[in-house]
Amino acid sequence: MRICWLAGNRLQAPNGAPSAPPGSDPPWVRALLIGSGLTILGLVLFLPLAVVFVEAFAKGVGTYWQALRDPDTLAAIRLTLQVAASAVAANTLFGLAAAWCLSRAPFPGRRFLEGLIDLPFTVSPVIAGLVFVLLFGRQGWLGPWLAERGWQVIFAPPGIVVATLFVTLPIVAKELIPLMRGQGTDEEEAALVLGASGWQIFWRITLPRIRRALLYGVILCNARAMGEFGAVSVVSGHIRGKTNTVPLHVEMLYNEYDFTGAFAVASLLTLLALGTLVLKALLDWREGGAGTAPGDEGGTEGEH
Repeated sequence: MRICWLAGNRLQAPNGAPSAPPGSDPPWVRALLIGSGLTILGLVLFLPLAVVFVEAFAKGVGTYWQALRDPDTLAAIRLTLQVAASAVAANTLFGLAAAWCLSRAPFPGRRFLEGLIDLPFTVSPVIAGLVFVLLFGRQGWLGPWLAERGWQVIFAPPGIVVATLFVTLPIVAKELIPLMRGQGTDEEEAALVLGASGWQIFWRITLPRIRRALLYGVILCNARAMGEFGAVSVVSGHIRGKTNTVPLHVEMLYNEYDFTGAFAVASLLTLLALGTLVLKALLDWREGGAGTAPGDEGGTEGEH
């Protein structure tokens, strides 16, 4: 009881005034650190964002909308949405399958496979694009075989999808694997004993428990897929109106000294980044755990 009473009272100075806890920084140190952090954040984040929108609207709203309604811009937006949709769908299925296997089914080589999933994070996107050119290009290993059947991968939308799939492959899986491994299998085993099928266990027990982390992974995967530049730049061929995604179209407009058009299209990617942050914040708010990590709501009872 005495320990609880002491812990619940603030420290008092000899003259009766409250004193700072031992080891706390002086106010001027805290103010300096906060000011330095805000200054750096403003220079590397808020200032570039402001410049994008200022330059985009530098010649008026009419010029801005004209740049967005350009046929090549619309083609780049359509291709970007198609590529992102394909990559997110495929990586969601892969992430669920990989997380299930690595957390529920022990097998030889599991650690090696889990490390292999991280490979796209460690390989430069440009190198990944060059590898796909060597594999699927006309002079590559599989290029002649694909050409005989009339299939073109490199310098065509299929190559962009493949490159985007590679660079975004680990995102959903890395959100799900630690969570599913930490949750254990008690509830699923109980449902199995009661006669539930595999699909019933997945839809009614597993999926609701990982829903939040899955949504996080999908949002981040979509943002990365739409903004990917390096690997896509190598395999696309930069064909205007056909294989240019939004990031590549921004680069092309900038190289042609169409700065207003470049910044107008770049503002779409900026809005995408801001929209990603808003979606994550809404997800936190809906789950009742703003600022918490995905899956924190699944903590053990002993923590409450």
